[in-house]
Amino acid sequence: MSYKVEAVPDSYAALGEGPHWDVDRQSLYYVDLESAGINRYDFKQNKVYKAKIEGEKFASFILPVENKPQEFAVGCGLRTVIVQWDGVSAVAKVTRTLFEVQPGQTENRLNDAKTDPKGRFYGGTMADTGDIFTQWKGELYSWQAGGQPKAIRGKVGISNGLAWDVKAKKFYFIDTNNHEVLAYDYNQTTGAVSNPKVIFDLRKIRPEGPLSPDGMTVDTEGNIYVATFNGGTVFKVNPSTGKILLEIKIPTTQITSVAFGGPNLDILYVTTANKFDHPKPAGTTFQVTGLNANGFAGVSLKI
Repeated sequence: MSYKVEAVPDSYAALGEGPHWDVDRQSLYYVDLESAGINRYDFKQNKVYKAKIEGEKFASFILPVENKPQEFAVGCGLRTVIVQWDGVSAVAKVTRTLFEVQPGQTENRLNDAKTDPKGRFYGGTMADTGDIFTQWKGELYSWQAGGQPKAIRGKVGISNGLAWDVKAKKFYFIDTNNHEVLAYDYNQTTGAVSNPKVIFDLRKIRPEGPLSPDGMTVDTEGNIYVATFNGGTVFKVNPSTGKILLEIKIPTTQITSVAFGGPNLDILYVTTANKFDHPKPAGTTFQVTGLNANGFAGVSLKI
């Protein structure tokens, strides 16, 4: 298979994360996590619009709010807040807090989060001081409109990739520090997840230095795509067998997350980071075409 990897123009983010494809606006949203930056790549214009959230240190994820074109749920520290942004201006503002997790755990912060196919929130936390790769202070949560956050899993290292396969009734989750992808049984009606099972162990690929799995997505055939933070690679994996179907090479090492997008949902967008002064093109967002696969658009958060 011949796929093509191209940089999205002017897409740099020091810690790019959380790509989310919005069908209505034909735009890819993603964050610059450690500078409270939120970005929108307009597909038709082939242009990235960037904003900073006033008064905040982090923007861990960005999720459009259903039926509110200028409202977004963003992870700021341990709070999930509503941010007002027109998608063009260089400044965005927090209007209110939706909910908070782990209050008092000031050395933690939210990390990756997504909406499930029904518009419910799933996301988790991680330590933000010391060696983050050797601590298990985080938790994984779900939240839905009108309720309180519910803890799904405790003793999480770095709460990361999330994906759902409605057909297979599975929810996939990555804790980076465990170097594994877990599959849970998923009840779409209630949002409940149960019976976690390891389906892909990245220690077995490169035992001499285990790869760190980060963000993740799924295609319409049920294959998962796993970004590797220190591996320069996105693995396409059959979750039933754990077999690697394709290794998608990206021209920088810190691959943070992936999402399908574009008018036909056949472009794989890949965010990356530039932590610890990596050479260019570290921190660029890439688009991968020619994969002969389609994914699912992001779902707006119901609040």
